[in-house]
Amino acid sequence: MRLNGMPLCVRPRLVRLLVSTTFLMVVSGAPSLVAQQLETSSSLSTSAGETATLDLPDAPSAVLEAQSAQTMPPSTQPQLSNNPDAVSPNGTQQTKRILGIMPNFRSVSADTKLPPMSAKDKFIIAGKDTFDYSSFFIAGVQAGFAMNGDSYPEFHQGVKGYARYYWHTLADTVDENFMVGGLGPIVFKQDNRFYTLGHGGFRKRTVYALSRVLISRTDDGNETFNYAEIIGSGASSGLSSLYYPTKYRTWTKVGQKWLTSDIIDGANFMLKEFWPDINKAIFHTH
Repeated sequence: MRLNGMPLCVRPRLVRLLVSTTFLMVVSGAPSLVAQQLETSSSLSTSAGETATLDLPDAPSAVLEAQSAQTMPPSTQPQLSNNPDAVSPNGTQQTKRILGIMPNFRSVSADTKLPPMSAKDKFIIAGKDTFDYSSFFIAGVQAGFAMNGDSYPEFHQGVKGYARYYWHTLADTVDENFMVGGLGPIVFKQDNRFYTLGHGGFRKRTVYALSRVLISRTDDGNETFNYAEIIGSGASSGLSSLYYPTKYRTWTKVGQKWLTSDIIDGANFMLKEFWPDINKAIFHTH
């Protein structure tokens, strides 16, 4: 209103002044406004990103893995244990004796893996097998059968004859146990224990047990040829021929005793494989 009352020469100057002032205000305020807008946009995008990250569902594979972990049955792989008397996951256990008489010190329950034995421990366990009270009883029974069959006529009959049969049988036991269960495993670095399979049908477990005559484990737990059994039983048979009559010191007689020893050990492995099941089924013990 007052602008109309100003002289004409003043009006253009005033207009230019107002335009210049307005332009400077806009220019000076633009950077702060743009910065404010950018900051606001950045905060909004960050917030949106966090929300998106938190709200994303789990990948399908992660869900499946979680469900599998919950429903997966317990592992049946051998568990490392320092306890030689550990009970296997199927509830069976190897006892120290079979039928309360036969030594069973070197048998390990199914699904159990024990640490390696030292050379000293191998000799000790071989000594326990050899000089256990039951060994003297079993040697007496074997000597009786041998004398009854007149296996060595040179020994004769009667008390003296039985004594000869007895000490020869006991000496054979000492040779076998220390060669196969003591010295052999030390020389060839093999585990002298019998690891029960405990799974599968009768045929599978029988084949496994009999095959332990030829297959053994190294101290590291790997399968290997059973040098301790085959070479040890051969050395034992050769050594025993030195205290038998001269006529029995032939390759044929030594070979027969060698083969017989391995067959007996195979039968022992088979008995040890099924003993935990027999013990549990008949005597209702673990």
